[in-house]
Amino acid sequence: MTKTKKHLAFIVGARPNFMKVAPILHAIENRNYIKTTLIHTGQHYDPSLSDVFFEELEIKRPEISLGVGSGSHGSQTGKLIIELEKTLVDLASTSDPIDRVVVVGDVNSTMAATLAAVKLNIPVAHVEAGLRSFDRTMPEEINRLVTDSVCDLLLASEPDGVKQLQKEGHPDSRIHLVGNVMIDTLLQQLKRAKGLDTLSRYGLEPSAYCVVTLHRPSNVDDKNVLNALVNVLIETSGSFPVVFPVHPRTQKKLAEFGLLEKLNSAENVKVLGPLGYLDFLCLTSQAKVIVTDSGGLQEESTVLDVPCLTMRENTERPITVSQGTSTLIGNDAEKLASHLQQIIENKYKVGKCPELWDGKASERIAEILCN
Repeated sequence: MTKTKKHLAFIVGARPNFMKVAPILHAIENRNYIKTTLIHTGQHYDPSLSDVFFEELEIKRPEISLGVGSGSHGSQTGKLIIELEKTLVDLASTSDPIDRVVVVGDVNSTMAATLAAVKLNIPVAHVEAGLRSFDRTMPEEINRLVTDSVCDLLLASEPDGVKQLQKEGHPDSRIHLVGNVMIDTLLQQLKRAKGLDTLSRYGLEPSAYCVVTLHRPSNVDDKNVLNALVNVLIETSGSFPVVFPVHPRTQKKLAEFGLLEKLNSAENVKVLGPLGYLDFLCLTSQAKVIVTDSGGLQEESTVLDVPCLTMRENTERPITVSQGTSTLIGNDAEKLASHLQQIIENKYKVGKCPELWDGKASERIAEILCN
């Protein structure tokens, strides 16, 4: 039987992946000469961090779910490679084997899928290629370096990514500047998100509250560091409400250090569980300021024109600092307090939206993948 369709396998495993894959799948679905298979590794297995995104982003349920779950970086990555290799081998034995694997971002599933595929001689495309923080203590940085080193198709979201890939010796024929696919999802869903009753549900007014997300070890694993940051947030809540959707990992640390009760007792601090994409976008798009250690929120805040105080010493998304609304704070509580005061006094810098962050990156990616 002659194969008539090109077969692409998209690998997702963690919350940020879903927002990146969704618009690409939508851009491909009308091309009837392409077949897509969505493989969910189950790296994030909490429904609040995974399942709800398939519903809200209106993408198909995964054809294959591996349910790998959590673990140390080594054990999780090992399980991912084993399960993904089995899956790709099984698909290769059918009449419709995978022609290309597509990975996004920088989580363990991204690197594991890339290694499993290339060792089976399946070409791999990396969406968000070339991003570098130059901090090898970050697991994500290792994932980015390994993934890009063996992919044959490198799809960069910003010019710095292109320059870095060239510097690392990748030929220009493999590199494409396509724009930021995460922003495609944001722009597609923004009107819908703003139409929700999220603000009224939590007693908030537009442009009059702070949204906080923290989960990185440098911010939450040390009691003294986390306590100092909590104190600044409570102090800030005297000027406007602070909304804190707490990541499960951070929840555990706050409870362990006796800080959860401290936050809950602060009158103007709203401690929430993890939110769905639309509820969260409703909050971030109308915030006065975002305090975060998330990579994706640096990008989203720049497009939303919302000040972003990034609780990291470095970033793989430098354009959000040089052109956008982000400022690197590290885990310095005094610096955080100082910049929050700038925002309260309306003295914070003005950013601009980078080139090609226009909501059309997925169409450019689909064109490249399909041809």
